[in-house]
Amino acid sequence: MTREFTSRVIYSAAHVVADPLADNGPGRPAAVDWDATIGFRRHLWDLGLGVADAMDTAQRGMGLDWEATKQLIRRSAAAAGPDDLLACGVGTDQIGAAPAAMDDIRAAYLEQLAFVEDAGAGTILMCSRALAASAKGPDEYKALYAELLGEVSGKAILHWLGPMFDPALEGYWGAADLDEAADVFVEIITENAAKVDGIKMSLLDADAEIALRRRLPEGVRCYTGDDFNYPRLIAGDEFGYSDALLGIFDPLAPLASRAAKRLDEGDVAGFHAILDPTVPLARKVFEAPTFNYKTGVVFLAWLSGYQDHFKMVGGLESARSIEHFGQIVDLALEVKLFPDEQLAIDRFNALLATAGQPPRTLA
Repeated sequence: MTREFTSRVIYSAAHVVADPLADNGPGRPAAVDWDATIGFRRHLWDLGLGVADAMDTAQRGMGLDWEATKQLIRRSAAAAGPDDLLACGVGTDQIGAAPAAMDDIRAAYLEQLAFVEDAGAGTILMCSRALAASAKGPDEYKALYAELLGEVSGKAILHWLGPMFDPALEGYWGAADLDEAADVFVEIITENAAKVDGIKMSLLDADAEIALRRRLPEGVRCYTGDDFNYPRLIAGDEFGYSDALLGIFDPLAPLASRAAKRLDEGDVAGFHAILDPTVPLARKVFEAPTFNYKTGVVFLAWLSGYQDHFKMVGGLESARSIEHFGQIVDLALEVKLFPDEQLAIDRFNALLATAGQPPRTLA
């Protein structure tokens, strides 16, 4: 059962565990180890975190197809306890990323919305590659999002995913300029505030997030998706703070839970003492090309003992270099991330051996 934090709402965007013996190569239908995948979600709930599922961290659009996503949503919703926070991504990936008629985009969104709500999960309205390729300007975004929010039975989280995470989303909201896009986004939120729980900002721009969250209507949360600047944004300032919906809180879940408890106790310095040292690790995991951060997330889950192998749907385990992995290991050791450091080193050494590299030892 989720131990709800009192000062912030904290979601971890969770990864999926591939079936290591299946054909999970690029372009293949995703084959998932469902027991391990759901077990990891229980781990997050046990730490008091909410689960943001079927999002980009779960490789939506990078290996996890709509058929596998439906199973993920259904299984996660069935596993969630009555007090466990679960919200799932609603998009249009079943129709692909090519330009499409607005009626087809609307129908795709509504199909996924109905599926998520029927499963009993909360809703996160994700950005659509098809919409980015098809919309003729801000007015089409405003009209479509107003219609979608009107169909949500409760409230939804709106997700603004920047092009560093998905280049196909360049110019989302109908404007290439960030300030103009923010104006459109705020207008959509303000005009539909009664149906908006919050917004997730994934732009890796702390100042832009702070400026936008100060414009939000009362009662609408800002969930930071900034995996570079999360301690500052969650701690907040005299004008407010961000809640969290973060991919980096998948590998950092135990530390995120401890830090959130410090905030509940009013110990802001203690919160920073836990999370500030993790920022270099997060920035390494999310370094350009940022969309390959999922590889580092799964790598850390393997080294931490949360799964038994380092294979990914879409073959994405090959998306980062051995040098990159070594730097992640060093930074993770610095913040004492691994429950069993010797296990982590042993597993990394197994990967090093496949590259013909000498083993590492604990200092």
